[in-house]
Amino acid sequence: MAYLEIQGGRKLHGQIATQPTKNSALAILCAATAIQGVTTLKNVPNIEEVKRIIDLIKSLGVEVKWQGQGRLLVNASKKINPAKLDKHASINTRASLLLWGALAGRVKKFRLYKSGGCRLGTRTVRPHIYALKKLGVNITSTETFYEAVNNKLRGAKIVMYESGDTTTENVIMAAALAQGVTTLKMVSANYMVQDLCHFLVAAGAKISGIGTATLIIEGVSKLKSVSGYPIMPDPIVSMTLLAAAIVTNSRLTITNCPLEFLELELEKLTVMGQKFKLKNKRLSKNGWFEVVDIEIIPSALKALPDKIYGRPFPGLNIDNLPLFIPILARASGRTLVHDWAYDNRAVYALELQKLGAKITLLDPHRLWVEGPAEFVANEVICPPALRPAVNVLLCMLAAKGRSILRNPYEIDRGYENLYALLNSAGARLKIKND
Repeated sequence: MAYLEIQGGRKLHGQIATQPTKNSALAILCAATAIQGVTTLKNVPNIEEVKRIIDLIKSLGVEVKWQGQGRLLVNASKKINPAKLDKHASINTRASLLLWGALAGRVKKFRLYKSGGCRLGTRTVRPHIYALKKLGVNITSTETFYEAVNNKLRGAKIVMYESGDTTTENVIMAAALAQGVTTLKMVSANYMVQDLCHFLVAAGAKISGIGTATLIIEGVSKLKSVSGYPIMPDPIVSMTLLAAAIVTNSRLTITNCPLEFLELELEKLTVMGQKFKLKNKRLSKNGWFEVVDIEIIPSALKALPDKIYGRPFPGLNIDNLPLFIPILARASGRTLVHDWAYDNRAVYALELQKLGAKITLLDPHRLWVEGPAEFVANEVICPPALRPAVNVLLCMLAAKGRSILRNPYEIDRGYENLYALLNSAGARLKIKND
């Protein structure tokens, strides 16, 4: 099996660009299956999770072709055949659930096999089922699969049982092709939801309230082809790279950061004493999001005086919360981290103890992080979840000496060429095989 060798304790320098966002790409690829025509996308990350969704929609009869770096053609003109759905691809990515909304207006009945993804404890699908039922999608659960039966889609007033990102995306895709008007309240306004909405508007959907907790969607009879829609940059990758600079006490610039989805994270860092500069404000390539380059300046850090926790947007992103743990380990003092959203994710932070972090687990959701820690090199197996896995890598970058990170596939699921990017900034990472 492949493993990663890290020679840590090296300063990073120069600049690293933020990759396009995984979560937008997954939703937009699924949404493209609702368009009976050709879609072309730009800035698509070539990562494992995207490959899984491509395998999944190709099994349905959708033609998907790479047309150069980051460019993807999706042709869903032909009839969708749900009977040929790739069971393995369905099981291996939780994002397969997005087909509930994407296919609601195209097929009468289909199965999705119960999926994997990050092992973060119980992750309910009830919010999807409750909301989609009001539009005419009936989903039943068996031990190994979900069966969706799609009746004629009709607009409805829906209060979201839970304002989850994937749930909101599913309902938006179904409502876009429902007869009449749908009012969605308490929706997620997170970055990937906004990106999906802008893509669907480019396809002819009628959506108002984008970026707020209430959406009004007037259904259309069909969606039209979209040419060259660019996926937005990923705020979670931006935060990962910012954390890499901070934990290694380096002067490093992260380019193409979507500012609106990092503002609270930057405010927390400011309170901790972290110095940085915002440069070159501009619009993203798709024209909808303000992006900026962030220069991190080596700083003495102090612990946050209050607990830190994630929440739906607007708030500190739930996926960025774990990335604060290595940063807090560098800070003087003690901070309470409350990771309420997932049953198991906080537990994975204990892996950082092997690298010198001072972490005390209080319960499955809360932990103390005390610093400043002296990171030490070690051999660690990646936790089976994306952000906890990259946290191990961040601490290894800061630890002097040779570390071994086994099963880095967990990181490859969500990051494109991360090791090469870090090496370009002065890190020393090598992929090796046993």
